[in-house]
Amino acid sequence: MKLIKAIIRPDQLSDVLKALFQIEVRGLTVTHVQGHGGELESVQTYRGTTVKMELTDKVMLDIGVSEPFVEPTIDALLAAARTGEVGDGKIFVLPVEKVYRIRTGEEDHAAVTPVG
Repeated sequence: MKLIKAIIRPDQLSDVLKALFQIEVRGLTVTHVQGHGGELESVQTYRGTTVKMELTDKVMLDIGVSEPFVEPTIDALLAAARTGEVGDGKIFVLPVEKVYRIRTGEEDHAAVTPVG
């Protein structure tokens, strides 16, 4: 089991969700975040004061998947989130020791498998 954390552009979210739905990955958490990566910093004037904008709005997806879904999930994220511009984001793949579904008490693979 893996936890895939993807940080993407907010405007790519609907394309990413559609791509994940098509490969039957449905369990995920979406968080609106701010961060700084390789984007160029912009300088803006606000009420006569020059302000250096250092953080950009991003969306972070947390997706728990079993082993057979890891590569398809990564492939879908790469294809749907890529614009070719600096700031497209990152994907992190982390090992997961244990997963429990609270409602049923199911563990591990059964807990990350979509409910039928």
